[in-house]
Amino acid sequence: MMMLHAIRRRTSRLSAMDGFQKLLTLLLIVLSIFMLLPIVYIFNHAFKPYHELFVYPPTFFVQQPSLQNMNELLSVTARSTVPMIRYLFNSVLVSTLAVVLVTGVSALCAYPLSKHRFPGAQLVFAAILLTLMFAPEVVQIPRYLVVSGIGIMNSYLAHLLPLMAMPIGVFLLKQFVDQIPDTLLEAARIDGANEFVIFLRIVVPVCMPAIATVAILAFQNAWGNVETSALFMLDDEMKTFSLFLSTLTNNLANNVAMQGAAAVASLIMFVPNLIVFVLLQSKVIATMAHSGIK
Repeated sequence: MMMLHAIRRRTSRLSAMDGFQKLLTLLLIVLSIFMLLPIVYIFNHAFKPYHELFVYPPTFFVQQPSLQNMNELLSVTARSTVPMIRYLFNSVLVSTLAVVLVTGVSALCAYPLSKHRFPGAQLVFAAILLTLMFAPEVVQIPRYLVVSGIGIMNSYLAHLLPLMAMPIGVFLLKQFVDQIPDTLLEAARIDGANEFVIFLRIVVPVCMPAIATVAILAFQNAWGNVETSALFMLDDEMKTFSLFLSTLTNNLANNVAMQGAAAVASLIMFVPNLIVFVLLQSKVIATMAHSGIK
C-alpha cells in the first residue's frame, strides 16, 4: 500500500508539470543514465572472462559472468612478500582516521575564522584559499622535508599529517558557519555555554551537510592516495592498498593474460568510494543547495 501511494503521489506530481518541466525532467533522466554508464562498465568489466575482455568489437555488458578474474588477482597477491590483508588494513585505518581528523581540523579552523574577529583573520582565510591554486606536485618536496625533518618517516602519522590540511574543507565549512546568526551564539553564551559546547551543540549540527561532504572528499583523497606510501614509507608493511594495487596494475600493463586481475583491482578501489558517496549523498545535495539556518 505504501508503494502504491508513493507511485500515485509521483504520478500526480508529474501530471501537474507543464510541458517544459516534463521535457527537462526527461533530459535529466537521460543524462543521469549516461553518467551511470562508466559505473556499470566497471562492474561488468571486472567479471568478464578472457574471451570477452579481448573480443572485437568490445562488448559493454558481460555475457558470461565469471569469478576467474578475482581468483587470478588472489593468486597474484599470494606471491607478494606482504599479505594483501595487511595493505587493506593500512588503507582502512588511514582512511578512517583521515576522515575524522580532516573533518575535525576543518571545522575547528572554520569556526574561529567565521565567528571570532581576531587580527589577521581575513589574511589567514585568503592564504587558505590561495593554497587551492597549487598543484600537488608543487608541495611534494616541501612536504617530504617536513615529514623527514620531524622524524615521522615510516609511521602512520606520516600517512595522516600530509592529508589533514584540506583547504576546500575549510572553505565549505566556513560558508555554513557564516549562516549561523551571531545572536544565537550570544544567547548560548548568556545561558552559560562555553565555546566548546557552542561548537558541538550549535555549530556542528548546522554544518552536518558540509561535514559529510568534507568527509567524502577526505575519504576519497586518503583511499586513493599513493604519495605517502611511495615517499614516506620504507617498509612494505606500512604501505597502503592503493599503492599495492597501483604497482600491481602497472606490472600488468603489458601483460595480456593478466588484464582480468587489473580489472578486478580497479573495481576494488572504486567500490568503497561509491559506498561512502551513496551513504552521504543526501548531505552532499544539501551542501550544494547551500542550506543552513534560514
